[in-house]
Amino acid sequence: MTIDAFEKTSWDWQLSLFRKQVGEWLEYQSSRFQGTLPSFPDELSIAPWVYQLLKVLFWLIFGLFLVWLGWRLWQEFNPYFYSWLARVGRHPGSGDQGSSRETSSKLLTRSQEFALQGNYREACRCIYLATLQQLHEKAIAPQQPSRTDGEYLQLLRSLITPIQPYETLITLHERICFDDAQMLPENYQQCRQAYQEIFQA
Repeated sequence: MTIDAFEKTSWDWQLSLFRKQVGEWLEYQSSRFQGTLPSFPDELSIAPWVYQLLKVLFWLIFGLFLVWLGWRLWQEFNPYFYSWLARVGRHPGSGDQGSSRETSSKLLTRSQEFALQGNYREACRCIYLATLQQLHEKAIAPQQPSRTDGEYLQLLRSLITPIQPYETLITLHERICFDDAQMLPENYQQCRQAYQEIFQA
């Protein structure tokens, strides 16, 4: 076996060397820090159990801070993450996923049919779903079954500047879902106008 056949370095070795260097650096820094601390008389020394308690409390608070920071970052960036994930997942082989959804043009046709029948509640709902489908197809806001109207609105506020038409559609959709108020032709016209402002501008 020749000398060239042996590995000269490896990731494991580099990682263990890095850990050792970081540990030595931390030890050196802590010894310098302890050297600068004033020395207290023996009467003022802290009991070992109090010192251990303070150490545990410090690490607990530090850990909670890291969890809180991670949670805030996740809340802030998860819409971008899902949007990016949807764009990455849109490749030629992933076309069968969208085939189970109705196209936005079919939903608009159904909306007009419901409006002619006087069922403005379902007509508005179809316009709302057509809007979500368009946003999904354009990879602006990928559809997720668990995403609420408020989450869609939060995502759109961070991505799109004229937000008012979206607010109109989402507010009417919330009324459809959570309110027993009757939908009127004016509500249907508001939905249609908001849809046209969004996609035909």
